[in-house]
Amino acid sequence: MRSALLLGVVVAQCTVNQPPEAARVVLTQAMPVLDGAHLNVTLVEVRYAPGAGSAPHSHPCPVIGHVLEGALRTQVRGGPSQVYRAGESFYEAPNGIHEVSANASDREPVRFVATFVCDHETPRSVPVPSSSRTTP
Repeated sequence: MRSALLLGVVVAQCTVNQPPEAARVVLTQAMPVLDGAHLNVTLVEVRYAPGAGSAPHSHPCPVIGHVLEGALRTQVRGGPSQVYRAGESFYEAPNGIHEVSANASDREPVRFVATFVCDHETPRSVPVPSSSRTTP
């Protein structure tokens, strides 16, 4: 009985010492000039199966991404290849050509959210014409 009482006191103390909520800034990014009268924000959940990805594309609007699980491999034309893991965030400037947007694993899926911030009507993603594609 005494050990159960002590355990209850330890659990209670741990609960008391934990903050009721935790918040952390995961990304701060300056945005391009946007028409504030026409802003629209769209949040999209994206999933790639192991080894899968999307065809080369661009986004006409700025995108903020956050990886929920797995690892995402990206490369925007002219930039280095990068891997973002669960809990990491990234920014994509408008109209950058995404040579690579793929699951970095051939065993585990990746899931991330992409927040599109647009000030005009436009598709979220635009395919890159074959003549504009390069080998990453």
